[in-house]
This record gives sequence, C-alpha cells and structure tokens, in this order.
Amino acid sequence: MQIHPTVSGLRAALASAGRVAFAPTMGNLHEGHVSLMKAARQHGNVVVASIFVNRLQFGAGEDFDRYPRTFEADCERLAAAGVDHLFAPDEAELYPEPQSYLIQPSALHEQTLEGESRPGHFRGMATVVTKLFNIVQPQAALFGKKDYQQLMVIRNMVRQLALPIEIFGCDTVRADDGLALSSRNGYLSETERREAPRLYRELTRVAQAVREGARDFDLLEQAAISQLRDAGWKPDYVSVRRRSDLQEPEADEQALIVLAAARLGGTRLIDNLEI
Repeated sequence: MQIHPTVSGLRAALASAGRVAFAPTMGNLHEGHVSLMKAARQHGNVVVASIFVNRLQFGAGEDFDRYPRTFEADCERLAAAGVDHLFAPDEAELYPEPQSYLIQPSALHEQTLEGESRPGHFRGMATVVTKLFNIVQPQAALFGKKDYQQLMVIRNMVRQLALPIEIFGCDTVRADDGLALSSRNGYLSETERREAPRLYRELTRVAQAVREGARDFDLLEQAAISQLRDAGWKPDYVSVRRRSDLQEPEADEQALIVLAAARLGGTRLIDNLEI
C-alpha cells in the first residue's frame, strides 16, 4: 500500500489508474471500515482510502480534539484489507487557506434528525467529501449505512452536482450483541459498553411492531425514547421515516427506516434499522 500525504503525490500515482473505488474515513478503523475496503475491490481495480479528521464537521463542544488518532494501526488494517493507496493529508494540505467555499445540503437534511441535532455537521461533511472526490476522482465511492442520513446527503449531492461517481451503501457491521461498530464506541466505559446494545434492541422492537402492523409511529417512537431515558440515556431522537427521502411517512407506506441517536454517559451513539 502506498501512502500519500500530498494531493500532487496521490494524483500522480492515480494518473494511469483504471477504475478507482474510494472509501473515505476519519481513521480509528474497525471491522466496519475493513468491510468497506473489501467491498470496494468489487467496484474497482484500484482501491483508495483516506484518513482525515475533518474539523469542519465537528460542532462547538464536540470531540474533534479527542477523536482517536491511530494512524499506524489503521495503516496495518488497510494494507491487510487490500487497499492500494492511502491519502493521508494534514490539515494544511487539505485546507491551505480558510475554507470559504462550502457545500450546503438541502434544508431537509440540515433541519431534521442529525442536521437538527448537530448544526453545520452535514455542511462540513459534504464540503470535505466533495473536496476528496475532486482530489481522488473515483468512479465509485463506498459509505456505511450506519450513518444513513449522511449516505443520503452524499447521494443527493452527487446527483445535484452531476458528479460521475457511483455511490454504494454497505450494511452496518455489528458486534455479537448487536451494537453497531463505531469509532466512538471506544469512549464507552465497561458498564456503558454492556448497556450500549439497548439502542439496537429498541430499534428492533420498533421495527418488529411496524412489521406486525402497528402504524402509530409517534407512539412507537415515544415508547422507545421512554425506555432509553428510564435506562439512563439522553435520546436526541427515535424516528420512523420513509426510507427514500427521510420524510415522515404516511400510514400505508412500506419502505421505512427507524433511526435513533442518544447519548450514553459522555458518548453519543447513532444507529438505524431498515424495515
């Protein structure tokens, strides 16, 4: 695996590449990331990953400064997963001057679910992903479904900006007890780690009720929120949405998803389950 700290170095290495499949990350990699890299091989003959902790998508008081940086271990994982090239710029390389040109997602995403809970997050994420797409110029890009709304923002952005990139969503990878793998799981204490799978269990309970015919979505959402609060969580939302656009669904719609975000101690966890 070749490691490129500069834009010019990466572009030179990819100048004669064939079909490029790209998976951007913020590092501190786990098996979910590894599954993205292995899936990327199915969509390109050259696999490129990136590691960059993007300041723009962290809000005030969030965990930018303490976000885990595990570069050497990450490189070992990526090499073992068959990645050909790693783009690993520092902040001065990716943002050589203050970033004044920003990608603004639609109001739907900026004002609902993660957009409402984390103002400016999607703007920062969309900006860095657009910049990475322009640098790498892949034909395919892969993202995990755990960040489902992020995946939708990226798909919409690619469509609206007419970027020649196929976007692939990869299924969430879970621990044996159901907890979605996340770089932030490392923040959990032992006690919190034992409690953390409750979020997935509540999603599963909501999804099962919907499959069995329940259509009072608000009632299901509030019941799940109450269960989390009673167990010591601080929920931001539990929400049943239309899978195609994350709008609130009509009672007779079938292609649905239930999404949740909640804080357990000092750690904010997100998850979702397609119905």
